[in-house]
Amino acid sequence: ARDLKEVFEEHGGKTALEYKLDGARIQIHMSRGDVRIFSRRLTDVTKSLPEIVNLVRNEIRAEEAILEGEVIAVGEDGKPMPFQHLMRRFKRVYGIDKISRSIPVKLYLFDALYINGESLIRLPYSERRTRLREIAGNIPLTEQIVTDSISEAESFLKRAIDEGHEGLMAKRLSSPYFPGARGKHWFKIKDVLPPLDLVIVAAEYGYGRRHNWLSDYYLAAKDGDGFTVVGKTFKGLTDNEISGLTKRLKEIAVGEEGNKVIVLPKIVVEVAYNEIQESPKYESGMALRFARIIRIRDDKIPDEADTVETVRTIYENQFRRKAKANI
Repeated sequence: ARDLKEVFEEHGGKTALEYKLDGARIQIHMSRGDVRIFSRRLTDVTKSLPEIVNLVRNEIRAEEAILEGEVIAVGEDGKPMPFQHLMRRFKRVYGIDKISRSIPVKLYLFDALYINGESLIRLPYSERRTRLREIAGNIPLTEQIVTDSISEAESFLKRAIDEGHEGLMAKRLSSPYFPGARGKHWFKIKDVLPPLDLVIVAAEYGYGRRHNWLSDYYLAAKDGDGFTVVGKTFKGLTDNEISGLTKRLKEIAVGEEGNKVIVLPKIVVEVAYNEIQESPKYESGMALRFARIIRIRDDKIPDEADTVETVRTIYENQFRRKAKANI
């Protein structure tokens, strides 16, 4: 959603707002003490989350249930860790005891699809939430308010962000459950980080219909007299823009490394992103998460690009609200 006003208009003036956690959505299948956990793509991640399995087995007050929730990594102070640390847990099937001590996780539930032989997917969301609360035991549900007040919603959004979360989910109270789709029943409302003006220093040819275009761009921030890569993206531009940009990049190409074309740092682009992560992949030690190009900034010269120091400041400010992993 563009803003809270749009949400209230779409939802008829009243909506359920919940914390949007910076974690991984999971689906829990429980049947007479047997618990299986699946990722949003239905990959079985049961072995990676033994403490969540035990929690569900001990707390859920139902013989059979299919529930949805979010798992987040948390620090010693209870604050959420950045998403990338959680992914280390999901990729592990060995050495779980050790990594679970350095990256503990916490489960929040938000939906119930099936309880004790009864499918709930056609019930309104407000009723599914009530049914979930009845069987959740001591497992917390995502923080929620139901409101018709934009000012109350704005305060709730600020609180979620101040506590280190991504933002809010707005859910139509009457909405049934739609597998794999939200439509306009559920909206994601997130904090917007300042866009960065970065320079393209290399590009790779795409795939499929983009195989003749340089469509995957290495984005660099100004670093002293040079430029240092802080991310990569193939998102944001139209086909016409990619075609035109390919022509321009070929004109300033200075070398090739396989599918990668090195170019002079001449073209500035404005880049949006969701987060800045720690990354050993680039010399800067940082990487933009979900970067996408908003527009090509032909009105700017490379010396006007944002600096590595600016990128690092935004990165470090994230930890004022998030925990750091002790690994």
